[in-house]
Amino acid sequence: MNFVESEERIALRTAVGDLARAYGHEYYTKVARSGGHTSDLWNEAGRLGYLGVAVPEEYGGGGAGIGDLAAVCEEFCAAGTPMLLMVVSPAICATVIARYGTDEQKNSWLPRFATGEVRMSFAITEPDAGSNSHRLKTTAKRDGDDWILNGRKVFISGVDEADAVLVVGRTEDSRTGKLKPALFIVPTGTPGFEYRQIEMDLVSADKQFGLFLDDVRLPAEALVGSEDAALAQLFAGLNPERIMGASFSLGIARYALDKGVAYAKERSVWGAPIGSHQGLAHPLAQIKIELELAKLMTQKAAALYDSGDDFGAGEAANMAKYAGAEVAIKAVDQAIQTHGGNGMASEYGLGTLLGAVRVGRIAPVSREMVLNFVAQHSLGLPKSY
Repeated sequence: MNFVESEERIALRTAVGDLARAYGHEYYTKVARSGGHTSDLWNEAGRLGYLGVAVPEEYGGGGAGIGDLAAVCEEFCAAGTPMLLMVVSPAICATVIARYGTDEQKNSWLPRFATGEVRMSFAITEPDAGSNSHRLKTTAKRDGDDWILNGRKVFISGVDEADAVLVVGRTEDSRTGKLKPALFIVPTGTPGFEYRQIEMDLVSADKQFGLFLDDVRLPAEALVGSEDAALAQLFAGLNPERIMGASFSLGIARYALDKGVAYAKERSVWGAPIGSHQGLAHPLAQIKIELELAKLMTQKAAALYDSGDDFGAGEAANMAKYAGAEVAIKAVDQAIQTHGGNGMASEYGLGTLLGAVRVGRIAPVSREMVLNFVAQHSLGLPKSY
């Protein structure tokens, strides 16, 4: 087992970090506060191949694994330019299509994922069911060769930027009559498909939306892969989502920690840098330790996923997502405390992260559901829900 990243991944991190820092957190917050999008950064990252590192080579991508894509995501966040759509479009959607899509779907979508030309949102969460795939009310029924999709979704990221949405619905099993999950590619301009922005108290360039699907008619080829793939197909996207979510949190934690450490070195009170006081030095050191531990678990999850061990990756990805979110919250809180009043001043670029890091504790799966998973699957305790 090797705990050191390859030279190729380290070089990838360096190149992505250089690009992201050329834009920086000031660019990101200016775009976010004005209601804009990080299109300039996204498009340049796509042209350079950073968004398509995990797309198979035969479709124009880098042919690497989710670990490399997660490293790209982490470096963008560590430079203060977190792009939430990275967790969704090249990770969930491109991965599901690459693993389960038809040849026609792969040829149509993957080359454009590789260049960042196309963006696709992912819609599973519903107002009443949350992310519980067994309780989703969005249904798809056959009408000849077509599908008719009806339902609602909530807290779906980046729909206003997306060309299409990968929607999780439920179809009826012809043998048992029970509903099972299925995935559909829905272009955002399809009749009957509407989306409305949810106003959020977040300073983010990625907006959140509610979806309304009212007799949305889709051709047969809108169904991704096999109707019988069911949960296996769904979890092919959810494990990368958790790995990318962990990397997203880790990058923000690094950004905040770097800010806190730099300020603790520069700011002097009573003739010495404030970082010389254990009351500030120890919390920052603790965050560094927890960050490195979370990063190792994230890399383990990615390695298991890339090796084809979906169940093992599921356990590690949930743990990584949990650990990354917790250390990100601690890092931002301590960085602000280290800055004192300056921590809330716009010029220091920390106050806007207070809400952003809470997202990692809530989505794409809540901290409590991660603990339920570990209790049941890792510890063998009785199911609590």
